[in-house]
Amino acid sequence: MPNDNVTTIAELKSRILAFARERDWEQFHAPKNLSMALAAEAGELMEHFLWVTPDASRAIAHDAGKRPGIAEELADVVIYALEFANATGIDLSSAIDAKMAANAKKYPVEKSRGRADKYTEL
Repeated sequence: MPNDNVTTIAELKSRILAFARERDWEQFHAPKNLSMALAAEAGELMEHFLWVTPDASRAIAHDAGKRPGIAEELADVVIYALEFANATGIDLSSAIDAKMAANAKKYPVEKSRGRADKYTEL
């Protein structure tokens, strides 16, 4: 059974690409369309937590009855993100590494620890 401890990003990207190719969907997977689909699915994920407190959102995320729907929406978000990477040739691991390095500079531990302020406000 696949899980986060054994499945690589490359394997996920390959499975998602194969799924799209089997259905001849690559023709529809322009960056514009994939970015819009990604935003739409993110909205569906957010809908599960709309109008509740942060503590209530944590409870909802762990509610056995609601968790499958939340997991499904999160999977949709990640699938579209990985398909966007496929369609644009972006190496996701490299992009994440570069972004984390940039974030480390913008949010040094000594200034940002325990704070939710934007880097321009630190």
